[in-house]
Amino acid sequence: MALNVLYFAWVRERIGEPREKVETQAATVMELIEELRAREERYAMAFSDLSALRVAVDQELTEFDAALDGAREVAFFPPMTGG
Repeated sequence: MALNVLYFAWVRERIGEPREKVETQAATVMELIEELRAREERYAMAFSDLSALRVAVDQELTEFDAALDGAREVAFFPPMTGG
């Protein structure tokens, strides 16, 4: 399946791209992360501390165990703070 994967803030800085189209066999967000980590060091660094990341699937905030069946977009970003 092809997914649009978006990276925001420091995740984008570590990976070096704001977005990319990814061909994946992943069934969950976590499986997608594992595939990305295995690509190369910049991905491994970006996904080294999942407690510092949030994820949205098709623009809905979700958890790392969320299914990707039918998804078109996955976005990774740091937790949002307000003030």
